[in-house]
Formats: sequence, C-alpha cells, structure tokens
Amino acid sequence: MDISSASSNGQPTARIASARGKWILMTTVLGSSMVLLGSTVTNVALPHIGEDFSADLAVLQWTVNAYMLTLAGLILLGGALGDRFGRRRIFVLGVVWFAVASILCGLAPNTGTLIASRALQGVGGALLTPGSLALIEASFHPDDRPRAVGLWSGFGGIGAALGPFLGGWLVDGPGWRWTFLLNVPLALACIPIALRHVPESVGAARQSTAAGGTARRRHGFDVPGAVLGALTLALATYALTEARNGSLMVVVTAVGSMTAGVAFVLVERCRPDPMMPLSIFASRQFTSVNLITLCVYAGLGGFFFLTALQLQIVVGYSALEAGAAMLPNTVLMLIFSSHSGELARRLGPRLPLTVGPLMSGVGMLMMLRVNSGTSYLVDIFPALLVIGAGMVVMVAPLTVTLLSSVDSENAGLASGINNAAARASGLVAVAALPLLVGMGPDAYRSGAAFDASFSRAMPLCAAILGIGSVLAFTTLRETTEVSHRPHWQAHGWLMEPPLAPRFSHPHHHGNNS
Repeated sequence: MDISSASSNGQPTARIASARGKWILMTTVLGSSMVLLGSTVTNVALPHIGEDFSADLAVLQWTVNAYMLTLAGLILLGGALGDRFGRRRIFVLGVVWFAVASILCGLAPNTGTLIASRALQGVGGALLTPGSLALIEASFHPDDRPRAVGLWSGFGGIGAALGPFLGGWLVDGPGWRWTFLLNVPLALACIPIALRHVPESVGAARQSTAAGGTARRRHGFDVPGAVLGALTLALATYALTEARNGSLMVVVTAVGSMTAGVAFVLVERCRPDPMMPLSIFASRQFTSVNLITLCVYAGLGGFFFLTALQLQIVVGYSALEAGAAMLPNTVLMLIFSSHSGELARRLGPRLPLTVGPLMSGVGMLMMLRVNSGTSYLVDIFPALLVIGAGMVVMVAPLTVTLLSSVDSENAGLASGINNAAARASGLVAVAALPLLVGMGPDAYRSGAAFDASFSRAMPLCAAILGIGSVLAFTTLRETTEVSHRPHWQAHGWLMEPPLAPRFSHPHHHGNNS
C-alpha cells in the first residue's frame, strides 16, 4: 500500500525530524551510495583484476567505461521513466537491477562477463540515480527540502571519502570481487525501507492527466533518443579504445558513431518530447558551461583513472594505500565546496571557472614528480592539495552557473544534461588517453613503461583543463544576478555534478537582518 506524503493542497509534508522523513533520507542515501561505490571503488581494484584475468589494458578501460557508458547514455531516460511510471517504482527497480548486476560482476568467470555485467550495473545506476533526489523533492516539505538535500549531499561526501578506503581494504583482503558484492547488503537494506516508508510520486504532467486536466500530455520519455545517444557513445568508446589495433572494425565503428550522433541530433530536433531539447542550448551561458564541463571532467576523469594505477604499479602502493593517498581531494571537496558556490553568486562565474581549472592543471603537472622513489608528503600530497583546491574553486560554481543560466522550470533538465555530459567526457577520456600517450596493451605490467606513459598523460590532462579555463574566460558573462534562480550550496560528490537544483524559498529571506 502506498504511503501518501502530500497534504490536501498537494504539497509534500514529510519532515526531517519525523520517522518517515528519516526513512526516506536513509533510502536515498543507500541507493545513491551504491552508484557512488560503483565509480570510486573499482579504480583501485583494476591492477588486481588485470592480474587475475591476465588481461590487457583495454580490459581495464572497459571495466570502467562499460559502467560509465550505460550510466551516461541512459540517465536522462531514467529520470523520465521515474516521472512517468513512478519515482519510487523506478528507483526500486534500479536498486534491484544494480544489485543483481553487482553479483554478476563479483562472480564473473572471465573478462567478457565482467564487462557485460558492468554495463548492466550502469543501467541500474541510470534508473536509480535520478530518483534519489527526485524522491527528496517530491516527499519533503518545502521548508525541510534544502536541509534534506544538504544531508543527502553530506552523506554522499562521506561515502566518497570512505569508498577508496573500503575498496582498498577489500582488494587487499578478501579480494577485488568483494568490491562489487559490497553493493548487495546495501540493496537488501534499501529495498524494504523504500517499499514500506517512501511514498510514490509521479511527474506533474502525469498528475495533470490523471486528474482530467487539459494540459498537453507528454509521453515523458524518448527511447529513440536514448538509444541513439548511448550508441554514439558506445561506438566512439570502442573506436578510441581499440584504435591502436588499426583494424577495419575501428574505422566502421568510428563512422557509425558519427552517423549515430547526427541521427541523435535530428531525432531530438523533430520529436515533440525530446530527451534533450536542443532549444535549451539557445542560452549562450548554458552552452558555455557545458563545454567547460566537458573539458573539466575529461581532465579529471583521465587523471583519477591513471593515478590510481600509477600509485600501485609505479610507486608500489597497496590498493588500500592508493585509495588513502587520494583522500585530500575528497576531504577538501567535502569541507569547502558548500561555501565555494557563493563565489559564483557574489563574484560572477568567470573568475572561479577560469582560476579553478588552471589550479588543478598545475597540480597535475606537479604529479610528474611521482615515480618509484616518490615521497608522499613531499611529492604526492602537495600535488593533490593543489588539484583538490582547484576542484573546490570550480566544481560548485560550475553547477551554480549552469542552473542560473536557465529558467527554474528547466533546472532539472539542465542539471541532468550537465551530469550526462560530465560522465560522457570522463568516459571518452579513459578511452582516448592511453591511445594519445602511446600506452601499449601491456603497459600496466611494467612500471617503467607505465611511468613513461603517465608522464605524457599528465600534461595532456592539464592542457584539457587549460582549454576549459580559456573557454570560461572568453565565453562566460560576468553576472551575479542569480539570487532568484535555483542553486546548490552543498556538493559532496567528488566526480559528479548534482542531478537536481536546490531552491531558495522567498519566505526565508525575510528572516535575514
């Protein structure tokens, strides 16, 4: 039986202090933590996966990218399905799907099964991720919603901090397969809580139709667009990952990717209910922010993928030590990102989005000192501090600027597009970087070979961030008129922009002296 969370006037009434509010918050945190662990825990396990399967570098790339591919390609569709068929229903389906796929990953007898199971994990993540924040927005009273989102984000930051520790401990202990099986108890806790305590909700268009309203009914999801978008990413990823082989299949998939991309644009232009309405890009500010996002998350995605390997293969760290070594980035984001969004609100977006990528790029150049004789305190820690400081300066302001560039009614769509763009750019970076720096299929088996490739990759990652900085300086408008728009004051997730805005409520302003 569904539990209603709305009053007679249709407003959600769940409060954080109530038992129901706590159960709803716990459900969203548990579900989102599964997706977060799917991203952060796997990187530290990659060398051990490659060793156990005697696999080449392409397998390690696909272990990361198969997950990111389906997650990035289908995340907008997942949100639309929740609006149409019920957010709790799709959220629970995503949790079940993710858990089953995690079991398949943990039991995978070969690399093909592992990669396919990772792709299935991404599908589950695309179903449950949009629902986590949508359930908060639909269930909590407007007065409690900002605090609920802040708590969700804060717990996400704690999960981001603990993920590499936990992953490293599992890899060094019972083995890498447990980094996937870890999701199962989270799902077993999440599903019954969601079914018992979380109210069902649907999108406004569905509610209007059900009530006999005269508003135009939207189908709510764009399957052709989602398929073509995912196909474009999949074919491009394959072509980049396998390009070193120079086979005919690489050429065919590259051409196929471009063809699918053109078809995607045409479909989105012609459909009455597109997954990604092209009209939203009429905002120059919105377009600029997304181009900057592509550069920022491509550079960061390539950095985190290669650094987790460098610390283990070249420096000689265990999986646990490698995960712990990356902690400064997460801690800085967790502590300071809740305040850094005010930079864009008070100073305008150009300064933080110009300086932040440059700072992180400088930190990546400092990583050139990391080799087999590296001291953590002298060489690694300072570089990570600079990279983390740059992320603090740019990540939250990037989101604030994005959401202030569109009307409030399009904020959810805008943040969903931006989230998909960030994931897709990281996906392409992981596929393309080894090719661009001449990393051979067995490079990760040789410390010297991998170190040489890493030394070529860091300047490239820094250059990509530098392009983002130039774009910010030359294309962004200097404006601070965003107080009436949705904004985020909390950002606890290391490598993911948020999927929904946090709104200011006018009656709160009257309390300010």
